[in-house]
Amino acid sequence: MDHFPIFLSTKTARIILAGGGDAALAKLRILMKSSAKITVFATEPAPEIEQWHHAGRLTLVQRPMDYGDALCAKLFYAASEDDAEDARTAHLAMTCGALVNIVDNLEDSQFITPAIVDRDPVTIAIGTEGAAPVLARAIKADLEERLPQNLGTLARIGKTFRKASYALPFGRPRRDFWRAFYFDTGPKAVAEGEDQVLPALNALLDTHLTKPAREGHVAFVGGGPGDPELLTLKARRALDEADVVIYDRLITPEILELARREAVMIDVGKEGFGPSTSQEHINALLVEHAQTGAQVVRLKSGDATVFGRLDEEIDAVDAHDIGWHIVPGITSASAAVAAIGQSMTKRGRNASVRFLTGHDTRGFADHDWRTLAREGEVAAIYMGKKSARFIQGRLLMHGADRHTPVTLIENASRPDQRVIETTLAALPATLEAARLAGPALTFLGLAPRAALAAVPALPMEETANA
Repeated sequence: MDHFPIFLSTKTARIILAGGGDAALAKLRILMKSSAKITVFATEPAPEIEQWHHAGRLTLVQRPMDYGDALCAKLFYAASEDDAEDARTAHLAMTCGALVNIVDNLEDSQFITPAIVDRDPVTIAIGTEGAAPVLARAIKADLEERLPQNLGTLARIGKTFRKASYALPFGRPRRDFWRAFYFDTGPKAVAEGEDQVLPALNALLDTHLTKPAREGHVAFVGGGPGDPELLTLKARRALDEADVVIYDRLITPEILELARREAVMIDVGKEGFGPSTSQEHINALLVEHAQTGAQVVRLKSGDATVFGRLDEEIDAVDAHDIGWHIVPGITSASAAVAAIGQSMTKRGRNASVRFLTGHDTRGFADHDWRTLAREGEVAAIYMGKKSARFIQGRLLMHGADRHTPVTLIENASRPDQRVIETTLAALPATLEAARLAGPALTFLGLAPRAALAAVPALPMEETANA
């Protein structure tokens, strides 16, 4: 093998990167997962690099790299996307004793960064930091069974063709070319004989060089309640193909990890009665990025069609003739009701369930309180923490039983999920005592199944004045 795989300790290590564009961003997104001290030299850094600098995640030096700048560095990345500048900075780093990687220049690099079960050609690094070698062997055996035998042939031939592929622009055009080769053209050519692969590669490159740029598109994707295993396969595929991901505040880091390293990640979080990104700004971002030809994922927590202001965003992209589609997700009510072992409808109890919001753009939301106050009604209340006393008052005013069961599920489906059982009379006091910090869904008319543990409500004598 030409490259021996090792796992380098980055604890307190110094890593230097020269460059401030797309190639630099792609490398930094993976380097920042380490515990290394990262320094970036860039005269015109991307806004994301400036933000990471101000957040203390790296050190940005806004000037060209000079002699001595790489002293004591273990690794150096030349990522300016300029051959002459990369060669200059690589030489400076080598004189300081750092191992050098020049982005997209395998021959002049002293090391490569392995894929971390990433979605790109066959170099798959598996490490357990020496803690579980048996597990590592099991994973290796599983992967060997899953990957076709001719994948090595495709990778070997593809490696010799990398420089030819640089005729395509950096980013999606190159990715589309290699995706077509590894998952369509390449396997078909190998089936006809190994000598057919290189001609097939040349023909494929000619096709992609004359291929019109893909039009921008927006996928409105439901990110589910937080557990990445509850994402649909279609949602995973959309994240894998996205150039830009515009995501909500409640999307968990584990789900964001599933996006490609090169994708532009834009946080447009909103908080009820708190700091928010305006809807007009979100609409403008969708249009702006899609008009550049980007494949945009608008990632919403839960299901995109439930209290997600989806229609406003669709209207915005429609107004600019931008294509779009919706990828459904598991709404938090579905995850929450599963957490308490109940069904949202039950024969003899309720033939319907209402999905309500605790507040809207005008403040606390009003509903058909008279109907909701009837015995046997079930409602799933989203964004109901701050409006709990308002909801309690309206229901009691319309004759609801004070002992109506209420269940609060905080962080549904996540490792820190909490289930809190109470009653309508005790609801505000229970909420105050629970000090909920995460997103919570409120079920009116449902208690956890008896076999499931739940945090009990406060004694009724403590809530007589609720």
